[in-house]
Amino acid sequence: MSPHPAEAAPLDRDKLFSARLHAVRVRPYLATALFALHVVESRRVPTMAVDRHWRCYVSPAFVARTPVEELAGVWVHEVSHLLRDHHGRSDRVARERGLTGPGERLRMNIAADCEINDDVYGDGLTRPAGAVLPATLLLGDGRLMEEYLRRFRLGARTQELAWLDCGSGADGLEREWDLGPDGAHGLSAQERDAVRFRVARGITGRPGNAPDGWRRWAEEVFHPPQPWRELLGAAVRSAASGSGAGEDYTYGRPSRRSASVPGAVLPSLRRRPPHVSVVIDTSASVSDAELGSALLEVAAISRAVGGRRDLVSVVSCDAAAGGVHRLCRAEGIPLVGGGGTDLREGFAQALRTWPRPDVVVALTDGQTPWPSTRPPCRTVVGLFPRFPRHSRRAGAGPADEDGSAYVPDTPPPWARVVEIGAGAASR
Repeated sequence: MSPHPAEAAPLDRDKLFSARLHAVRVRPYLATALFALHVVESRRVPTMAVDRHWRCYVSPAFVARTPVEELAGVWVHEVSHLLRDHHGRSDRVARERGLTGPGERLRMNIAADCEINDDVYGDGLTRPAGAVLPATLLLGDGRLMEEYLRRFRLGARTQELAWLDCGSGADGLEREWDLGPDGAHGLSAQERDAVRFRVARGITGRPGNAPDGWRRWAEEVFHPPQPWRELLGAAVRSAASGSGAGEDYTYGRPSRRSASVPGAVLPSLRRRPPHVSVVIDTSASVSDAELGSALLEVAAISRAVGGRRDLVSVVSCDAAAGGVHRLCRAEGIPLVGGGGTDLREGFAQALRTWPRPDVVVALTDGQTPWPSTRPPCRTVVGLFPRFPRHSRRAGAGPADEDGSAYVPDTPPPWARVVEIGAGAASR
């Protein structure tokens, strides 16, 4: 619903809070977050908007003209921006891609709305009039904000969305109406994390009652980013951005050197999105908890390449390699194995895929033989913790003739190695 000029009528808080109660009834797992929002009346806000400190700015005119059922949907939409940290993610995308200005922030707001709106409505929650959907931009459902952002530009299909403004809590850009970090009734960072944790616990405690997007979000809340995960993401980005990775020649834009070679058209070098193949160690020495952690790392790797799940493939491997699975969805990746370990088979399978990966990431406990030669692409190794690192767990594998525990080779020097675990380091 597009905004109308503000009117002098006071904010109808009874109607607004009735809408919040309706939202709580149909989405009980969001109750903690909905009641954590502090309402601030503002005639400068087009509809409703949030800031990163969990204040909700509300237009009295918007509340007056909007049915209670639709207001409930707006409540859920706005708090979803904060729970999913769209402001922090927008700031990171802006830094990484050099996106500046109100136009780019509007694109981020639209992309964030698409991430929320693709599965948040229905089952008793009314979709507000004018809510932007991925289909509005001819895009598919189930993607992250970062990927939607890559797939559209401002143009004819977004002209009617110029009024859209969910506030700095959606895109990270402060508004004139924001009370700022020192204003009243804002939540501290610890309080915001506590709200997210309680909502996530409510979702995971009653499986099946929340859409897929919320369940994936809740799973990640219980595994918050640690320094080692940031190191893993940085290692993947570094490998993917290196010389030769994700590069190809194209005649679509002739090289500037063509002018020096009359009668010939030379191709130019272009950078394409990098493809990443993840080899997951599924041998008997890797626990179920570590396999679950590996799937979370796969999601983190997809974010490291801009949220493009279609660019990430997964190969499970013990002594033999399984099939190649594309990461079109976060769930449904079969991890088969349970025998011995030989990641050389996994590397070989990954390198046989087409298009050939620009980066291979191996997630393993390190108890494996390694390829004898450097693969023709960048390589990152994520090691599950073992204490001490070079000793095998009791009963997990063979011993040498003198009875000492088997000591596997360390990862080769051509691989970027990241220790997966709290306080881990990288080399």
